[in-house]
Amino acid sequence: MTGEISLRGRVLRVGGVKEKVLAAVRFGSNMSSCRANKSDWLEVPREAREKIKAHFVRHVSEVIRIALESK
Repeated sequence: MTGEISLRGRVLRVGGVKEKVLAAVRFGSNMSSCRANKSDWLEVPREAREKIKAHFVRHVSEVIRIALESK
């Protein structure tokens, strides 16, 4: 997991999305990212995007729900 969350639970925009997605693909995991980073998703090669499920969220409660549903 990488990124930033505000004290009120807001998921904040991060840099280096392409590199983080490629690392998640190598590890075989899914990813959650700030909705503001959705435009960075298009910089990721299509082959990598097809291998990973991305969730674009605004609040940490959404991340927790996604994490618990996948178990």
